[in-house]
Amino acid sequence: MNVAVIGGGPAGLYFAILLKRADPGSRVVVHERNRPDDAYGFGVVFSDATGHNLAGADPPTYAAMERRFARWDDINIHYRGRVLTSTGHRFSGISRRALLRILTDRALELGVEIRFGAEVGDPAELGDVDLVVAADGANSATRERYREHFRPTVDVRPNRFVWLGTTRPFPAFTFYFKANERGLWRVHAYRYDDDRSTFIVETTEATWRAAGMDRATEAETIAYCEALFAEELEGHRLIGNRSIWRQFGTVRNERWSAVVGGGRQGGGVPVVLIGDAAHTAHFSIGSGTKLAMEDAIALVDALRAEPHVPTALEAYEAARRPAVESLQRAAQVSLEWLEGTERFMETEPIQFAFNLLTRSLRVTHENLRLRDPAFVAEVDRWFAGVAAAQSGVAVAGSPPPLFTPFKVRDLVLKNRVVVSPMCQYCAEDGTVGDWHLVHLGSRAVGGAALVMAEMTAIGPEGRISPGCAGLYKPEHVVAWKRIVDFVHRHSEAKIGVQLGHAGRKAATRVMWEGDVEPLDQGAWPIVSASPIPYFPHSQVPREMDRREMEKTLDDYVRAAHMAEEAGFDWLELHCAHGYLLASFISPLTNRRTDEYGGPLENRMRFPLEVFDAVRAAWPAHKPMSVRISAVDWAPGGVDSAEAVEIARLFKAHGCDIIDVSAGQTVPDQRPVYGRLFQTPFSDRIRHEAGIPTMAVGNISSYTDVNTILAAGRADLCLLARAHLWDPYWTRHAAFEMGHPLPWPPQYASLARYTPRFT
Repeated sequence: MNVAVIGGGPAGLYFAILLKRADPGSRVVVHERNRPDDAYGFGVVFSDATGHNLAGADPPTYAAMERRFARWDDINIHYRGRVLTSTGHRFSGISRRALLRILTDRALELGVEIRFGAEVGDPAELGDVDLVVAADGANSATRERYREHFRPTVDVRPNRFVWLGTTRPFPAFTFYFKANERGLWRVHAYRYDDDRSTFIVETTEATWRAAGMDRATEAETIAYCEALFAEELEGHRLIGNRSIWRQFGTVRNERWSAVVGGGRQGGGVPVVLIGDAAHTAHFSIGSGTKLAMEDAIALVDALRAEPHVPTALEAYEAARRPAVESLQRAAQVSLEWLEGTERFMETEPIQFAFNLLTRSLRVTHENLRLRDPAFVAEVDRWFAGVAAAQSGVAVAGSPPPLFTPFKVRDLVLKNRVVVSPMCQYCAEDGTVGDWHLVHLGSRAVGGAALVMAEMTAIGPEGRISPGCAGLYKPEHVVAWKRIVDFVHRHSEAKIGVQLGHAGRKAATRVMWEGDVEPLDQGAWPIVSASPIPYFPHSQVPREMDRREMEKTLDDYVRAAHMAEEAGFDWLELHCAHGYLLASFISPLTNRRTDEYGGPLENRMRFPLEVFDAVRAAWPAHKPMSVRISAVDWAPGGVDSAEAVEIARLFKAHGCDIIDVSAGQTVPDQRPVYGRLFQTPFSDRIRHEAGIPTMAVGNISSYTDVNTILAAGRADLCLLARAHLWDPYWTRHAAFEMGHPLPWPPQYASLARYTPRFT
């Protein structure tokens, strides 16, 4: 095989090494525009897990790297005059120049040709090659030349950072959070040699400008940072290396490979992007070097398995992309956390440290406990004390955060697990039956502290489908009371109802016959904030006038009184997912020109009128929450900043807690799914709006719940599909964590039973 590599950084050199090692007869030429001594940057970081991968790919290269590693176990967090330390993290740092020297020497040893000072303008001009590997960095000229094939995007972030070095050898990976008269500055520092460390300074655009750094030279930047961090540097100097203030750009490409120009392979030459040319991930979670070198491993594996190069490149991307995108999602959450660090600066030091350590949502309460049990024990003790003070209930020992009490108005929940509202689509003319009794009753017996009934329509025209539950007829109260009484009689759980009106998503089929698809027959007239159908083929809703608003207000009040008559402990107002009240809130579904449309204050007018009416009708001692969509996942829709304002408005009207969901407003939404993908919205609302929150969205494990709670990202956690899969989720979580949770007396025989999982 004849391969040309563009870029002599870690991605290109490591790929050349691995391919030459796998196929000594191949010709591999690396084209690098810089000279050997032009390498920039300071240190790069590898976890032990990454090191294991590299050691298996080419032991001699990794052995040479190991001899130059600076290792550490600890992370030191300097915050509000305290140093909080977590251990057991096992990272290694190495000089970027040393790494490039090791990779260059190994490549030359194996027979790779390296051409320094070689600028490649067009890969198609490289001659008759079988493959071009573009490893030419985040500003890849190759990617830009063929952008119509790769279709790249670059998300440029608002924060500013400068990458410096220092002669102080930090003993641990070190974070500083230091404020001066200009604002808050973040530092990421780690050792990469016996007497050298990387020292990254990051801040917001506003602070950067206020400090005059937008006009500073490299020398002036270094002087300012040395003065600002004089105490932290302990007399050591900062070092520049073409150091300028930058904004991080997250690079993504729709495709990583293409056949372009002329060549052997079917009239064109295959080109593949690797490393930063294909993708970047913020430095706060892991280096681009890690991703680049693991790309090289995966690409060589694919080329060895498939002789037809274009097919091998497709297989490489299919295998590699999920891991890359998962890391990019984690990096995105991490960088957004750092962009908004100011919101956390009033939290207690131990919670701040835990929040920082788990900010990417990849490190959890459980795996942090395995690394550093003493640190997590301190977190649990602190959290239990806060829970006891908040609830007025004594907490014995230091239970996991999941099993601490939480009080809302006069209602005390035994733990922090909530069964999320889940439509069952099997009510008869709004009347719930045996299915609902078993569905909700079993989950209450299963140990959750609060069981939320499905969205319950305030009138027949407000149902999503003909099978949806209601609270608008006397027989509905009787049916619901039967379920509420069962929950109260046979469990310690509380039970809540979610009142709603489907709006433009009403009169549709039950979920399994076509989600949000209009009924073929039997549909009823529907209303919304504006006459915009959900799908082009959906029924067009009528724009609500004031008379219909008054009727809807009356219906909500009637439903609230019925909910109290049925004995519900908790009431939630559904203002999310594109239903009626949500359709007023989102500018995507509200095109009104009257006092109910336009700016957020107007769009919130009717939802707040409904909230006020329901709050007045609902007993003052009972909690009332609101579910919102914190982001519409569509251009021009609600975003997380506006969600904070929405939460503030509901809080000002007496809302006790915000149930933070997202999306489902428009059918062409582009959500970014992943583990706990909606939790950051809850985190932001809780800290910026100053109101308790409930997190929902792909929460499935008890360690996820413990992490969310201990970090302060939410006060309660809602689980939906996890509870469909396992009605006894909370009890099983208690067993797994060794936390005693008594079973009902009917199940007393379980005391003599030990479950077997294998």
